Amino acid sequence: MMLKLGVPSKGRLMQETFDWFAERGVELSKSGSDREYVGQVEGVDGVDLVLLSAGEIPRELAAGRIHFGVTGTDLVHEKLAHWTDVVEPVAEMGFGFADLIIAVPACWRDVTSLHDLDAVAARFRADHGFRLRIATKYHRLVRQFLTAQGVADYQLVDSQGATEGAVKNETAEAIADITSTGATIEANHLRILEDGLVLKSQATLWKSHSAGGDCGPLIRKISAH
Repeated sequence: MMLKLGVPSKGRLMQETFDWFAERGVELSKSGSDREYVGQVEGVDGVDLVLLSAGEIPRELAAGRIHFGVTGTDLVHEKLAHWTDVVEPVAEMGFGFADLIIAVPACWRDVTSLHDLDAVAARFRADHGFRLRIATKYHRLVRQFLTAQGVADYQLVDSQGATEGAVKNETAEAIADITSTGATIEANHLRILEDGLVLKSQATLWKSHSAGGDCGPLIRKISAH
């Protein structure tokens, strides 16, 4: 039985994944043209390379269609409700660092904490007749975080585009999004709340609980370096 290793199909995340495995004696490469999502593995027997979008990999791991997958902590925690039941981390890979944060307009000078946000949200609902809107792609994580922090009177609105622009475009009053440096947040005249860190994320190698097969050879290979 061939094991299937799912990795991001393009961009910097794909290249850094290839480099990470190469440092451990496993050579990953794309086959054919840049438009083809076909790959090969050298340096360990019995492993096929599957090229997927980073967002697809949690689902494929949970379904057992791939044995290993490389994707961000944020995507696994967001897309898999009970992720510890279906996958486990094998190795944090040391790249793809990003924080999921809550940010508000920079002009809200008196709003620096979640406590302040909760107070503003209550006033906003009283003044406008609807709940303060927070634009995000991470509904599960943000809702769990805000509930645990006691923030109420808000609504999450879906953002599949440039979330940082939601406030400027008047489709939301605040955002919850991934950032690596904070530069884009600042460029859009937003400010991260002092206690607004929802999750720290990085690229991680995950193992499926349901895929079966002998995963030992690959784990031993990468663990030896």
